Amino acid sequence: MPSSSAILLSRAYIMHYALPNAMSAEREAVRPRGPFRELVEKRARVKAKKPDFVRQESWRYVRVRESWRKPRGMDSKMRLQKKGWPAIVKVGYRGPSEARGLHPSGYREVLVHNVEELERLDPAKEAARIAHTVGRRKRKDIMERARELGIYVLNPMPEEEERLEEEEEEGGEAE
Repeated sequence: MPSSSAILLSRAYIMHYALPNAMSAEREAVRPRGPFRELVEKRARVKAKKPDFVRQESWRYVRVRESWRKPRGMDSKMRLQKKGWPAIVKVGYRGPSEARGLHPSGYREVLVHNVEELERLDPAKEAARIAHTVGRRKRKDIMERARELGIYVLNPMPEEEERLEEEEEEGGEAE
C-alpha cells in the first residue's frame, strides 16, 4: 500500500500538472472561427501572461483549495504584496475590453428562445445559444431555420437525437 505522502504527492501532481494540461488541450480543441477571431486570440495571449491567482497557503495544506480568495489577515504577506509571494487579483490584470463577452468560437453570443429572435441575428457577427427552457420541438425548428440563415448555433441539438426524430417522423408518415 502506498504511503500517505505518496498519495498526497500524486494528488498534488494531478492538480498542478496533469489537470491544467488536459484542460488546456480541451480549450485548444475550440478554434476561433468567427469574425472576432483576432480578438479571441489576443485575449488568450494576454491571459497567458497573467499569473495563476491562487489562494493563500493552498500550496501548504491539502484541505485548502487553489480557488481564489482575497487574503484578509492583518499580517498577511500576500495582502501586503511582499516580494516572493503570489500576486493578488487587481484591476490591471483585466482582459482587453474589445474581447470581453466574446464566445471562444469568435462570435458574440445571443440567447434565443424562438425562431423570431433567431431571425434578428447578424450571422456574420453573432452566434445563437438556444435557451435551456426551449423544448425539443421548438429547438428542432430553431435548428432548421439557423441552417437556412447560416447562423452558427453554440449548443446544437445532438445529431443522433435529431436523426432519431427524423426517422420517427418518416415512420409516422408511412403508416
